[in-house]
Amino acid sequence: MRQIWISKAGPPEVLLLREGSEPPIRSGELKIRVEASGVNFADVLGRMGIYPDAPAIPYVPGYEVAGVVIEVGQGVTQFKEGDKVFALTRFGGYSEIVCVPHKLVFKRLEWMSAADAAALPLNYLTAYQCLVIMGSLRPGDKLLIHNASGGVGLAALDIGKIIGAEMYGTASPGKHEFLRQRGLHHPIDYRHEDYERVILEKTQRKGVHLILDPLGGAHGPKNYRLLMPTGRLVQFGASAAAPGKRRSWFTVLGWLGNIRSYTPLKLMSDNKGIIGVNIVHLFDQAELLRPWMQQLIEWYDEALFRPYVDKTFALADAAAAHHFLQDRQNKGKLLLLP
Repeated sequence: MRQIWISKAGPPEVLLLREGSEPPIRSGELKIRVEASGVNFADVLGRMGIYPDAPAIPYVPGYEVAGVVIEVGQGVTQFKEGDKVFALTRFGGYSEIVCVPHKLVFKRLEWMSAADAAALPLNYLTAYQCLVIMGSLRPGDKLLIHNASGGVGLAALDIGKIIGAEMYGTASPGKHEFLRQRGLHHPIDYRHEDYERVILEKTQRKGVHLILDPLGGAHGPKNYRLLMPTGRLVQFGASAAAPGKRRSWFTVLGWLGNIRSYTPLKLMSDNKGIIGVNIVHLFDQAELLRPWMQQLIEWYDEALFRPYVDKTFALADAAAAHHFLQDRQNKGKLLLLP
């Protein structure tokens, strides 16, 4: 069985293809032959050695897979061998075979491809938690999505379109037309425009109801100022802490130094909210995640959205996938195909 290992902290070239033994299945698990694995920015942060939730290096990254059940563990009755599924994997997804607790496995619809299925779990659950569960997005609300062309960004666009929000999004200008076709009303060129100024102009200085921020650091205060009263800022990432492909503690410390503290008194006075989201910390809360995923599957079944898979790579080309992601070339999802 082949796997991709992070051999040491560093640039994408530290990702190495290795042969390994097939993992033993435990009670309550499913063994899955992987057809597609999702690539996420959290994998990049782990590879750089700055992701606090990652195991000690060396380890196999990867949070989500789609494939076929090849063995059913003791006590599992909802699945059988041959079922087409997708799953959340707390690391280990860059593999040809994985074992996953059955509560984190979902059956694919008959017409759901492995690529669509592998693009669903992490990005769409994160977007759903940010927008629906904790962001309380309503029809007509003004929504700002940073990194709108990324995996979570496109998932948020899809969900925001279903709900009926007015959507603003930051992205490089070459991606604006693509984003308009995906439902974004107001693309903003973050490289040449101050998104705070643009949004204040477009909203007659009223601001927005909800902001999704995967950047963090110095962007926090700007985002907070853009919130109208009762607005919510949802922070779910730290990509601004990793502008390069090698770890820089100077950059990380600068990112941490730009984080502002907001006291309960300040939030009460401003009638604003700051929300934190880390979907990985909910992997042991399947009773929360499964209803969210069921809603997403229903929307998929009704053809209300389809994940956008930008590019696929062979498992052995995981380093190329990380380069593509960190060079900000992607629109939507990148997948590894064993």
